[in-house]
Amino acid sequence: MTKHLLQEKYNHILDEHLIKEIHDIGVFKTFKKDDIIIDINQPLQFIPLLLSGNIKILREDNEGNELLIYFLEAGETCTMSLTCCMGTTKSKIRAVAEMDSSLIMIPVQNMQKWFDNNKSWRNFILEAYQTRFDEMLETIDNLAFMKMDERLYKYLYNKTKLHASNIVIIKHQDIAEDLHTSRVVISRLLKQLENENKIKLSRNKIEVFSI
Repeated sequence: MTKHLLQEKYNHILDEHLIKEIHDIGVFKTFKKDDIIIDINQPLQFIPLLLSGNIKILREDNEGNELLIYFLEAGETCTMSLTCCMGTTKSKIRAVAEMDSSLIMIPVQNMQKWFDNNKSWRNFILEAYQTRFDEMLETIDNLAFMKMDERLYKYLYNKTKLHASNIVIIKHQDIAEDLHTSRVVISRLLKQLENENKIKLSRNKIEVFSI
């Protein structure tokens, strides 16, 4: 099952020999929704490759408030954890399962070795860095230039793409934590978006209409 998922998600990126090696040395793990996969200040000895599900990557301020940085989808890896591993520093992010997810964890020493001698792995890592860099720039732009109602609608729309459904099952408090604001603000803005016919609210459920 693990090898099938590896081939399905990474065969178009990584060469066949490397996929077999990842399968042989990797540690397969599963996580339930809301499980913490990587925590802040955790020493990192493994690199995660996401096989199924979705993961959200968060930063935390000095008061313990979280800010959503980006989402990971199946077939991707977390470049912020790669950076920490390569620098042998502790994790600067928190990775939380957005839904039930499965990963294969690769020992850090293999990641460094493959970067030197495997072209497909090197290209995968460099492309992952570019993707995450672009997403973090987008996050900065959103914080700097977008109003909160625009950020909220974009957040909900991105959720529909992640889950392949225009129905988002989520509590107002959870949205507030992801967007680093208060539940009262989120509830008011959700009602505003509903009045603008962009969404439809139900209990712990939001129907998002296309942009």
